[in-house]
Amino acid sequence: KNHHRGRSSGINAEYGGTGAESLYTKNEFESGEDKLILAISSDRGLCGGVHSGLGKAIKAAHAEKPITKTIIVGDKAKAILQRTMGDTFLATFNNVGKKPASFTDAINVAEEVLSHEADTVDIVYNKFINVVSYDSTTKPIPGVASIEANDAIYNYDEVDSEVLKCYQEFTLANIVYHSIREQECSEQSARMNAMENATRNAGEMIDKLTLAYNRTRQAVITRELIEIISGANALE
Repeated sequence: KNHHRGRSSGINAEYGGTGAESLYTKNEFESGEDKLILAISSDRGLCGGVHSGLGKAIKAAHAEKPITKTIIVGDKAKAILQRTMGDTFLATFNNVGKKPASFTDAINVAEEVLSHEADTVDIVYNKFINVVSYDSTTKPIPGVASIEANDAIYNYDEVDSEVLKCYQEFTLANIVYHSIREQECSEQSARMNAMENATRNAGEMIDKLTLAYNRTRQAVITRELIEIISGANALE
């Protein structure tokens, strides 16, 4: 099992982006009332508004319709949501983002999600667009019961409840892995931009302080020269 996990980790980020969710995007499933929110963030900061934007999106959804079940990946999202939604936390994961995520990490998160009953799992994360932009995205994943209720699924051969359950477990892990990777890319690009802005601001501050220092120094030198000349004239 561990060998399978390790061998799969290299290909699942790309697979999770398209193939793993094709069943959910090409068919319609009832979302149901019982919804679980999976928030993907990390423990690392210095990346602009990546984490705060994620928190705002979840808080806005909570204000529109109260959320009762939440699983948090990363201490940053936990800190943002703790005060207003702490009573909805089912589980939290930390030590995220300190090293590149593995497929095993995604499996651990997926197993925790599947241990709680829900009609739909909404994965909330920052989708990487390019090096200067990202977007807070919500990806709904229907539960096994919702999939079984769709007649179109039975067009496939030998599809039963156990097959669907296994499929759901593997695809959820892939989608979680893909979401974590997207979040990592968004954070890294935001962190790069934040550091670039900080470097530019520091350079501008240094230039202003250098100018102020040179002006003050010149004023002191000029004043001392005037005092010397005035003293010399007085002695004459």
